[in-house]
Amino acid sequence: MKILFIGTVKFSEIAFQKLIELNAQVVGVCTKEKSEFNSDFAELKPLCEKNKVPYKYVDNINSKDNYNWIKSLNPDIIFCFGWSNLLKKNILTLAPMGVLGFHPSELPKNRGRHPLIWALALGLKKSASTFFFMDEGIDSGEILSQKNFDISSNDDAQSLYDKMVNNALLQIEEFLPQLEKKNYQTIKQNDEASNIWRKRVKTDGQIDFRMESQAIYNLVRALSKPYVGAHINYKEKEITVWKVEIVENKQNNIESGKVLDINKNKILVKTSDGAVEIINHEFKKLPNIGEYL
Repeated sequence: MKILFIGTVKFSEIAFQKLIELNAQVVGVCTKEKSEFNSDFAELKPLCEKNKVPYKYVDNINSKDNYNWIKSLNPDIIFCFGWSNLLKKNILTLAPMGVLGFHPSELPKNRGRHPLIWALALGLKKSASTFFFMDEGIDSGEILSQKNFDISSNDDAQSLYDKMVNNALLQIEEFLPQLEKKNYQTIKQNDEASNIWRKRVKTDGQIDFRMESQAIYNLVRALSKPYVGAHINYKEKEITVWKVEIVENKQNNIESGKVLDINKNKILVKTSDGAVEIINHEFKKLPNIGEYL
């Protein structure tokens, strides 16, 4: 089974490496030379050159030039793991077996953008890694493989990403021989049970201490490394916050955002229903007790 691989993020690199380890026949790779859009961009060129796999840097995945290049490789199937642009019908129908995509959510729930970030920010208790055959919709094709994982209260962006990756690699091991033997089944998604998460913007990462403590905690862990971090606007500057902890505080006569205490480098701030302690941050000069954030 000849595979054409499309991807440009860290998971793309990990999945591509897994396919190589499983002796899959990858006949070509479409990727990007650089990306300002993907915070987890990964360069696939070294893996391609090491394993003598032809590759092509692509700006428009749906271009005629790219279509012709893929067609010349005569793939049986296309794997698209980690690509931010929708594939059009010309690419979706090029390979006889179609295009297998990947989305880290419990499809049909939570289609769309930034699924791991939204899952943490919204305080979900579980999610899934899902491989599906792509159609012209948004994460709407028939499901080949789905494996759930729990989201604990201690998970942050990195630990949740690691759970997702471990799940996905096991799934690849399971379904690759099924695809090669053409012995697999798919499940049609229930569109009525679906929702689509929107693209996040910078203001989504701003901490508002009028929020409840749990919501602030969830926001901060959702945007922790490898992402850009949540932030506070303080004295006309954006201060990145990497970690907070929830602290019980029953002073309901204190306004949200007030700095209650400074303990070494830790900053205790009042929230709508309690307080949070900012543990890891990028304040160059700490605020004073009594100031407002």
